[in-house]
Amino acid sequence: MTDLIFAERDLVHSLKEYIKAEESKLDAVKSWANRLDVLTLASTTDPEGFLAHPVNAYKLMKRLNTEWSELESLVLQDSSDDFIANISVHKQFFPDEEDQKGAAKALMRLQDTYHLDSESFSKGRLPGVRYNAFLTVDDCFDMGKTAYNENDYYHAVLWMQQALRQIDAGEDTETSKSDILDYLSYSVYQMGDVPRAIELTRRLLSIDPSHQRAGGNLHYFEQILSNELRDMDQTKKEHSEETSIQLVTYERPKDYLPERDIYEALCRGEGVKMTQQRRSKLFCRYQNGNRNPRLLLKPMKEEDEWDSPHIVRYLEMLSDEEIEKIKELAKPRLARATVRDPKTGVLTTAHYRVSKSAWLEEYEDPVIAHVNQRIEDVTGLTVDTAELLQVANYGVGGQYEPHYDFSRRPFDSNLKVDGNRLATFLNYKDETEAFKSLGTGNRVATFLNYGHGKSGAYPREHRAQGGVHPGQGANPLQGTQSHTHSHTNQPTTAVFGLQHGEHAGLWWESNPQPWRCEADVLTTKPPCA
Repeated sequence: MTDLIFAERDLVHSLKEYIKAEESKLDAVKSWANRLDVLTLASTTDPEGFLAHPVNAYKLMKRLNTEWSELESLVLQDSSDDFIANISVHKQFFPDEEDQKGAAKALMRLQDTYHLDSESFSKGRLPGVRYNAFLTVDDCFDMGKTAYNENDYYHAVLWMQQALRQIDAGEDTETSKSDILDYLSYSVYQMGDVPRAIELTRRLLSIDPSHQRAGGNLHYFEQILSNELRDMDQTKKEHSEETSIQLVTYERPKDYLPERDIYEALCRGEGVKMTQQRRSKLFCRYQNGNRNPRLLLKPMKEEDEWDSPHIVRYLEMLSDEEIEKIKELAKPRLARATVRDPKTGVLTTAHYRVSKSAWLEEYEDPVIAHVNQRIEDVTGLTVDTAELLQVANYGVGGQYEPHYDFSRRPFDSNLKVDGNRLATFLNYKDETEAFKSLGTGNRVATFLNYGHGKSGAYPREHRAQGGVHPGQGANPLQGTQSHTHSHTNQPTTAVFGLQHGEHAGLWWESNPQPWRCEADVLTTKPPCA
């Protein structure tokens, strides 16, 4: 998305050049008008006396024959050509309606995940952000419409109420209060609050008595309420004469994903807290890969992050230069990440995986080969049976909901040749500034132990229990030990809703993949440097 920032900068520069050209043309026309205004004032006072002078007669002929034609040409000059051409060049890279909708849904995802109210978003009060950014009434209204069109009435209510709140506070806007109430009243009805839907619709009709849909809706809502009250043997309450509109918070609807609450709690850094006794068994160490020659003089810094399942983190796995080179190589190839359709086996995009990815091979740059070699040295696993290095870019609100890192699909023909995924190695950039104060941001919650089955290695059952906090170039590795377990149906991997983030990952296939050795380590007590 950074390219769009610079594209917009170029367009602003082009627009200023267009304005400058238009102002220059307008100045020339004004000069003509002022000069001729003085001249015609004198000539019309005494036309015959004016034309009696032969020079005036000549200049009149010249002006009408030549100079007015030149002025006409000046006025007809279209200085917008360059500006229009520049827009046309950039427009092919502009986001479309689907992109805008995706960005709006991403804000709502962040809103839910981090328990941020609409007003905080609107006023730009986000934890850890460096730049102020505000949402206008029009912005809030558009957010609400996006949710409404997706039948997401919970968020439609939140954002229409925020738009209403800002209008009532006196903010100037092109959006009418009646339009907001129109969407809000029906969304409230869809949330099951018929009495309030009636109240809001009445307020709408008090503003715009000719609103045809509101009249029909009011009759419909009142009929529903009347039937409900009759069933409960109650009488209908009188219409309130209050002029202010009360804003109501509704309970968020139940999600289709059973793990949603745990998943989002992890995003906020609210995972299961480890007891002091368990924490005392976590260590930091220098890992030399069983006296690997490449690690003897410069062993890797390894930290225990979790005890069961065993999760470790490697610090300073990648240098800043390597990270930038990997980003440079991946950027031109980034494309929307896909998932395999469980019914057809065809790769397709999905709402639960919002990111872009690219795959890099060793021959493309020595950096890729060096990184792969370093991963081999640290893990003791050969990359000969690993997949290509994948770079994943998570934009605004990017996420990957809880999922398996291995294949459970019988139609995956690659399993017969390559075997199933054995381990995942994730390299992370530094955390984002936004939400950092919440102990959140660029995170991974992948908790896997691995064992040998008849056709490969399978993850052990584990629900997400805590957040791994990778820093610049840091890497959490899942499954550093071998265990024997059958595979279960619990999702094991998730990437949270992020403000933005990037990581590079490597997956190993299990067939064939020898466990080379146990690693020799030098152990120290926490805290780690």
